Amino acid sequence: MHKLVVISGDGIGREVVPVAVEVLEKLLPNLKTVEADAGWDCFRRHGAAVPESTLQALRDCGAGLFGAVSSPGQRVNGYRSAILQMRQALQLNVNLRPVRSWPVVSAKHGVDLIILRENSEGLYSGREHLEADGVAIAERVITRGACKALAQRTLEVAKARNARRITLVHKANVLPLTCGLFRDTCLEVLEGEGWAAQLDERLVDLAALQLVQQPEAFDLIVTTNLFGDILSDLACHWSGGLALAPSLNWGQGIALAEPVHGSAPDITGSGRANPLAAILSLALLLRYHWLDEDNAKRLEQAVESFLLHEGRADFGVDTTRVVREGVLAVL
Repeated sequence: MHKLVVISGDGIGREVVPVAVEVLEKLLPNLKTVEADAGWDCFRRHGAAVPESTLQALRDCGAGLFGAVSSPGQRVNGYRSAILQMRQALQLNVNLRPVRSWPVVSAKHGVDLIILRENSEGLYSGREHLEADGVAIAERVITRGACKALAQRTLEVAKARNARRITLVHKANVLPLTCGLFRDTCLEVLEGEGWAAQLDERLVDLAALQLVQQPEAFDLIVTTNLFGDILSDLACHWSGGLALAPSLNWGQGIALAEPVHGSAPDITGSGRANPLAAILSLALLLRYHWLDEDNAKRLEQAVESFLLHEGRADFGVDTTRVVREGVLAVL
C-alpha cells in the first residue's frame, strides 16, 4: 500500500493539492493519505512553520505532496521557510525539475531536459548574520557529501533516460573554493562511473543565455542550490510556465513532491489556480520514488491529452474545475 502525507500549505496550495490527490487516487485506489500542516499560516497559528508531527508523518510514510508556501517579505522572529526546513530536516538533498515541451501551451518543440540541483545547502543554508550596521553576511555552504549525493542521483537519472549529455553548471572562475568543490566532486563521481564522454561544463551566466537561445541542446543540468532554483524557473518558460512546472525533493527512502509555483495570493479563492504542476509532481513521485513507471506515464499522458484537446482555451474562474474534470476523464 502506498502512503502519502498531504500538506496543502498556503494560498492556492489548498486548491491544487486536493485535485492532485484525487487524480492519484484514481491511479492508486488503495492509496492511504495522512493530512499534515506546514507553512506561513501554520506558523501564525502554532508558532512553527513545520511542526514536528509533520516531519514525523513524512518519515513514517516516506512520501508527501506539498502545495505552496507563503513567506513574509521581511524577517519575522522564529520563522523560516517551511519547504527549506523540510528539505534540511529530512535530508532531501536533491531537487529534480523536468522541463519538456507540451502540446499547445509550450513555446518551443523538442525541449526535454532535467535540472538536478543540490537542495539542502549553498546560499539557502540559513547562515546569515549582521556583521555591523548596514553590513549583512550570508554564508554559502558547499560540502563534499552533499555534492556526492547529487552526483550519485544524477547517475541514476542518467542511466534511466540513457542521457546523451550531462552539463555541470557552476561559477568556479569566481568562486574557486565552493564551486570548485562542487565541480571537482561531481566530476570525480560521474567520470568514475564512465560518463566522461557525456560530460561538459558551463558557467552559470552562459548556461542561462543558452537556456534562452537553445534549450533543446540540454539534457541533464547539474548545479548548486541557488543556481538551480533560478535556472529551473527560467527554463520552465519552455514548458508553459510555472503552471506546468513540477518538482521532486528527493532523499534516501523519502521524497516530497512539490509544484514549483508559489501560493499566489492574488488568485487564491478565485478558481483560477491550475493544478497541473501538482499533478505532474506526483508523476515524478511515482517514477523516481515509488519506481512505478507505468502509472507515471499514464499520468503524464493524461495531462498531454488534456492539453492537446483543451490547451487553447482560457478557463478563467473555472480553471481548477476544468483541469480536474478533464484529467480525470482521460484517466
